[in-house]
Amino acid sequence: MFERTKAFCDSFLERGLPGFDLAVYKNGQCILRHMGGYRDLENKIKIDGSERYNIYSCSKPITCTAALQLYEKGLFSLEDKLSDYMPEFEHMTVRTESGVKEAEKPILIQHLFEMTAGFSYNCSSTNLKQGLSDTDGNLPTREAMKYLAKDPLLFEPGERWNYSLCHDVLAALVEVISGEKFEDYIKKNIFDPLGMNRSTFMLPESELEELAQQYRFENGAPRNVGKKIVTYKIGREYASGGAGCISTVDDYIKFAEGLREGKLIRPETLSLMMTDRLTEHQKSTYWVNGRGYGLGIRCNKAGDRYHDIGWGGAACAFLAIDVEKEISLYFGTHLLSSPVQGIRGMLYRMIYAELFDESEFDRIKNDLKELHNYNLTY
Repeated sequence: MFERTKAFCDSFLERGLPGFDLAVYKNGQCILRHMGGYRDLENKIKIDGSERYNIYSCSKPITCTAALQLYEKGLFSLEDKLSDYMPEFEHMTVRTESGVKEAEKPILIQHLFEMTAGFSYNCSSTNLKQGLSDTDGNLPTREAMKYLAKDPLLFEPGERWNYSLCHDVLAALVEVISGEKFEDYIKKNIFDPLGMNRSTFMLPESELEELAQQYRFENGAPRNVGKKIVTYKIGREYASGGAGCISTVDDYIKFAEGLREGKLIRPETLSLMMTDRLTEHQKSTYWVNGRGYGLGIRCNKAGDRYHDIGWGGAACAFLAIDVEKEISLYFGTHLLSSPVQGIRGMLYRMIYAELFDESEFDRIKNDLKELHNYNLTY
């Protein structure tokens, strides 16, 4: 079974992916585990399923889940002003065509979840660099926000969707509300309860060798760029809620299943998380064509054929959860600027077709050809 999904994954190797590891669960049971290629291209060490990866933006659903645990306890409201918890965000400025001016609207906590707060994804702004200097390169998560708040917003809060450091700010908010370091809160309330023993937001240097080799696709081939998080690890003590998690496929599928099964947040909170929140104007700047965006994840909107929620990572990781069909899928790999970044989302559709509707393969073939100039041969 799943021969077409396996062949689809195997074709990624031909397009330049060094290696991959796919896990699919249904009704709490693993129904597919398929891996191929290498964890170390140079030394021809094959993927064996034990690899740790920088999962980059697949960190975001974890961070949003942590914040929603605190929301369930009544410790904040989505409509609360961010400055009520972090005063440095009270008097923000906005960059406009006529120059920088004071912001007219406050940042609300919901804006952080929704990616509508107005932040950029500039991890090396002048102010953040100053923070690095002032803290001797440490720049702890909470401290970093005092420098980020000095950067002008790109637009008035709530005006549009923009991929940014919103979930890094959310991680700092978790620290403020919980009274714990973000990485400690995550370990105690998500990783440990689920048995995610090889996942962390603060990797000791001594464990770096456990990661698969990390590559960037350049000039038609993968180039080794070292194992450390690229760009998003702003300081030594900075836990990036948006891109800082290190995990394995075995661990991350536990998170996916824990979220789906209601082990981490209540079903009604998950329902809130997976409800499309973007206005039509905000959708005009949203990346994922034809899908909605909830509290930190892509989601379905009215009339959608597919009902998977999730997100992806810069090194081509991909998460999909279908609560209705009781499916969780996680695809692990370690290639930045991957040539298959745009088609990895078809993995959920492939599984859907294999399980429920073979006619879906015709639509997959047409979409791959039309949208990505990719030909399926089966």
